[in-house]
Amino acid sequence: MAKLSRLLILGIILLCITVSTPPVFANSSMNKEDIRTLIEQARYAWVTQDADALIQLFTLDGELIVPGKRWQGREKIREEVTQFAQQSSDVTIEIQRIIIEGNQTVVEWYYEDTEKASGHRNKADDVIVVDFKEGQIIRWREYIDTKTPNRN
Repeated sequence: MAKLSRLLILGIILLCITVSTPPVFANSSMNKEDIRTLIEQARYAWVTQDADALIQLFTLDGELIVPGKRWQGREKIREEVTQFAQQSSDVTIEIQRIIIEGNQTVVEWYYEDTEKASGHRNKADDVIVVDFKEGQIIRWREYIDTKTPNRN
């Protein structure tokens, strides 16, 4: 009987621990203000072409995807953003809206830059889907629209 009581007590303790502790794989949601701040930091890093500031927002194995290209890991992202900065200048980004759901967000922004070699001004509407893990970007996927006529 004493053995059965000990097993019953151990079972109850185990049940209490299991019910009160979130699963190890659970990823607690970031709050909306933290996400908005992180998106503003990303916008500012793109505008100032600061590759180091941008990659700090990503997990070590994070990925950045634009139409036709995928870069994974901070070093690869740094290389590509640095190369972009060498070819472009006068970046402006106007955030249109941010939609947040748990650890994901969708950002719609209007983007412009100037190609240094030609002086051509690139303009695009851009939608970015961002996934977060432990307060950092794990995946940044852009859907760039350069075909729809500009608002002007």
